[in-house]
Amino acid sequence: MIQFRKSILTFFILPLLFVACNPNSDERPRGVYDSGILIVNEGAFGANDGEVTHLDPSTGTLTSALFEKANGRPFAGLLEDLVLEEDRLYLVANTGKVEVVQPGDFKTAGAVNKDLDQPRSLATARGKLFISDYGPYDASYNTPSSYVAVVQGLDGGVVKKKIPVSSKPEDLFTFGSYVFVASSEGKKVEVLDANAVLLSKTLEMPGKPVQFFELNGDLWVFCYDAQKVYFVSISKSGLSQKEIRTFPIAQATGRMALGDKDAIYVLTSSGYPEYRDGISVVNILSGTLVSDWKKGTGFYGIGYDSDRQQVYLANAKGFQGNGEVLFYQKSGAEVGKLTVGRGPSGFLFR
Repeated sequence: MIQFRKSILTFFILPLLFVACNPNSDERPRGVYDSGILIVNEGAFGANDGEVTHLDPSTGTLTSALFEKANGRPFAGLLEDLVLEEDRLYLVANTGKVEVVQPGDFKTAGAVNKDLDQPRSLATARGKLFISDYGPYDASYNTPSSYVAVVQGLDGGVVKKKIPVSSKPEDLFTFGSYVFVASSEGKKVEVLDANAVLLSKTLEMPGKPVQFFELNGDLWVFCYDAQKVYFVSISKSGLSQKEIRTFPIAQATGRMALGDKDAIYVLTSSGYPEYRDGISVVNILSGTLVSDWKKGTGFYGIGYDSDRQQVYLANAKGFQGNGEVLFYQKSGAEVGKLTVGRGPSGFLFR
């Protein structure tokens, strides 16, 4: 999530918005992390040293290990996702827990730390948490028992129910009383009824669905296979597939970022042993494609800052020590880089 210019001190200066303490207002006072950019540092397998870094682009100030600083203990997990929902920030660790913190100061507000296996992401609906989970590995390292865990209450607690879904659920999206689940290996989008807490409908996908996003009021899901990427629009009210836009982008990783003017940045990688990585840019409405917009090695995450119109690229540096974040203009020109934590993988722009 973040950084700019050859010198951090040359960042664009953006005015900060402060919320006054008004006894007649329901607004809480804004905290130091309620603005700026949060960088997800996944951490290294075995070390379980995932954490969050904050960048204040108005001053160039970089603050690391937000969770540990606020709570006096390490996060102690592999940080898979960072989700902002209903005035709470959820830190999802694929090592079996979810930490709930206050967005402004990262102080703990609760947790889910039992009865989870490999959580991937989270959504809230009808006062409940819905947590996508790969489930346990079997003897062949498959995940035939994937599920969505349901917790009653937004501040964590115990898992009340596990709804079986297709293998390897990833992103979730909430609309009304429905929770859409992108089950990647199962190549399905599964729709859950948040009131009844059960599976309502299943939609077949052309590739592995991994990420939902909204564009011009429509819900889309990003899917991929070895040779192509697919953008599938879904009727939120009709719970049905509307159309598919296909692009010949090979070796997609499942990571993408939505830019301006309907542009989407797609991260690709040849994988072991070459690790030839790149970014392609597509426009799903006009059908244009720019292959190899950027090439390199070690690419692990991507984000787009719409306020500053810059692309942020995370480089894990092989998980050997700290990673870095590079910043690019839409033209492709690099404008800066920043050393962050272990395994940077994603961004949350506040």
